[in-house]
Amino acid sequence: MAEREFVLGGQKSGKSRHAEQRAADWLARSPQHRAVLIATAQPWDDEMRERIARHRADRAERVPGLATVEEPIALAEAIAAHDNPDTLVIVDCLTLWLTNLLMPADTDAARPASSSAQAAMLSIAIRERRGPLVLVGNEIGLGVIPMGREVRAFVDALGRLNQEVAAACDRVTLMAAGLPLTLKAPS
Repeated sequence: MAEREFVLGGQKSGKSRHAEQRAADWLARSPQHRAVLIATAQPWDDEMRERIARHRADRAERVPGLATVEEPIALAEAIAAHDNPDTLVIVDCLTLWLTNLLMPADTDAARPASSSAQAAMLSIAIRERRGPLVLVGNEIGLGVIPMGREVRAFVDALGRLNQEVAAACDRVTLMAAGLPLTLKAPS
């Protein structure tokens, strides 16, 4: 298994299941192995609360030993908090994390460091991680140029983030229709 893998693709492409399978394989290798999922989604409305509940239930069924930690903002810190060679960490997902940074629903909350500073801290956390890490994110830059300045800025920021994360990872996997395509493999 690659020490650091970035799994990206479109919505419902199989990214999360691929990451969960990595965790299941890791847990099956040794009784000393642990796996933690860092979830970045926030339950802002009823539909999102239902979606989060469904994902929790599905994960518990597919990978019973996978613990979940919810961290919508302080992602580099959450990765560092679980830095152990025997612990695989999944981050699901970077797209929602960036959304939380750039478009916070709670405008009264304290603002974190800029998204570029947060991305730099994330790159450091990825490179310094001692155990395996699987990061999940969306590839949304394959379509038409979006209407609206804010949406274009988000697509640009996500494209930059995806490039930074891909550079920091040993393996990059693109998911399409549930099938993995290796874009970058360990040398």
